[in-house]
Amino acid sequence: MKVNVNKDVCIGCGACQQISDDYFVLGDDGYAEVNEKDRGKEVPKEKEDVVIDALESCPVEAIYKEEE
Repeated sequence: MKVNVNKDVCIGCGACQQISDDYFVLGDDGYAEVNEKDRGKEVPKEKEDVVIDALESCPVEAIYKEEE
């Protein structure tokens, strides 16, 4: 599973970072993004549950699973 953030939809509320601060960060522009070391990679199995929680908690559904 890979996830990404649609910055055109993100409102920068930080919910994803609060839930999974080792996977999501707020960038310099104030919007969420996957941290640099994990960007474009498969979500590690041990992080899947918390990343899915963050995805499901996004109030504007800006976090999405990439098609494989």
